[in-house]
Amino acid sequence: MSAQNTKQAPDGGWGWAIVVASFMGQLLAYGSPQSVGVLYPEWLNTFQDSKGMTAWVGSLVSGVGLIASPVCSACVVNFGARPVTIFSGVMVSGGLMLSAFAPNVQFLIFSYGIVVGLGCGLVYAATVTITCQYFEKRRGLALGIITTGTSIGGFLYATVQNEFIALFGLDGCLLLIGCFALNIIACAGLMRPLHLPAYYLKQRAALAEKTEEKVLEKAPVVEDPIKKNQSVNVLITGETKERKSLVSYAALVRLVKKKQKEYSEYLHSTAELLQNRVFLATCVSLFAYCLGAYTPLLFLEDLAQTEGLISGISTIPLVSIMSIAAGVGKLLLGVMMDIHWMNSIFLYSFTLLGTGVVLLIIPVTKNYTGLRVISALLGFFSGNWSVIPYVTTKVVGMDRLTEAYGILMFFGGFSIMLGPPVAGWIYDWMHSYDLAFYFSGSFVLLGGAGLFLAAVCCRNNNQEETSTPDTECINDYDKVATVA
Repeated sequence: MSAQNTKQAPDGGWGWAIVVASFMGQLLAYGSPQSVGVLYPEWLNTFQDSKGMTAWVGSLVSGVGLIASPVCSACVVNFGARPVTIFSGVMVSGGLMLSAFAPNVQFLIFSYGIVVGLGCGLVYAATVTITCQYFEKRRGLALGIITTGTSIGGFLYATVQNEFIALFGLDGCLLLIGCFALNIIACAGLMRPLHLPAYYLKQRAALAEKTEEKVLEKAPVVEDPIKKNQSVNVLITGETKERKSLVSYAALVRLVKKKQKEYSEYLHSTAELLQNRVFLATCVSLFAYCLGAYTPLLFLEDLAQTEGLISGISTIPLVSIMSIAAGVGKLLLGVMMDIHWMNSIFLYSFTLLGTGVVLLIIPVTKNYTGLRVISALLGFFSGNWSVIPYVTTKVVGMDRLTEAYGILMFFGGFSIMLGPPVAGWIYDWMHSYDLAFYFSGSFVLLGGAGLFLAAVCCRNNNQEETSTPDTECINDYDKVATVA
């Protein structure tokens, strides 16, 4: 096993089995959450609760995984991708099956929103991490393949859940897709570790240290050839125990001081990042985008039924169209990043502005065909998640990407949890979705415009101060980096 810890990324071979397993893992985990808009009208009819309260289910399942992404990543680093994937498969499957027996919306918020959401976050962290371990030169291609699993899963599950509801009811549908999610455990079987997880390395180091301590404890007894009396041995044993307790206390104090220093350094580093105007604008724009962009994923299907544009749910629901368009958007926007003159910050701003305009058009659309076109556009623009690592790299540099990306995901996850419930409360107040979509579109437009202006100002400052590097902006606009 020690040899595995020094293996290099093979960029092929068993790595493609890892890609297939990771793709299927994301498809099975994210299929239902990405098509939660099909389940939302059924929950409204079943529990007769307010739209704002019911919307918490769909918002939490998307937001909890993002907010908990640092914890999920730490679990993968310490325990490895395979055990984490197995545990996440149990969580996703158990949460879905438990939701079939939900007596009210509050129970659904826990079983579907929190349990399934955390399971999805663990699956994503595990699949991305092990794929990065197996690929270096072809990492972008491998990550592009596995992340499309969420979009294809949303496309397939929207239709499948629709048919299962018609055949077996809402409870039967949740039980069946929960059974499907158990196959995530089978996907974990293919995830052969390339490197030893940190937990096993720590256990090995602790075992070696404990062995050394035992040898040192026995040493005085072995070296003393004459045992004078029992009191001397008792004295030596007492001194040894006292010395060990003092050493343990000193080690504990050093550990506490070390952790305090690490936390203070992390807070100081985070404050430095937020002083970067473009990065702060990126955080605000992502918060504004997620506040409005996830509203149609949950409410468009209910809007079509409420307005009488369609009876029941279409054979190909609107969330299916959004999911497949999102997959196309991820691939095309990712390819556009390889164009040498393309600026990722401006491209990301364009997708935000486009999303805001499309959201503002929804209230004036009075036919189902128009909603299909809008769903396709919203799905394509939502592929901008593949651009966020590029944008983050441009703004803060490669060295601080991991820390900055975690901060961005916190802003995005927190916003996703707030957006749909706020839109639902607006509907409960106005009895119309018009103001909810105007609210969502306005926030997304403001976020996109703010990021665009910040990037323009920063670029102008860089051009004026070419003699000295700007600490707040990154000059190298030609460098493109893909990061998991």
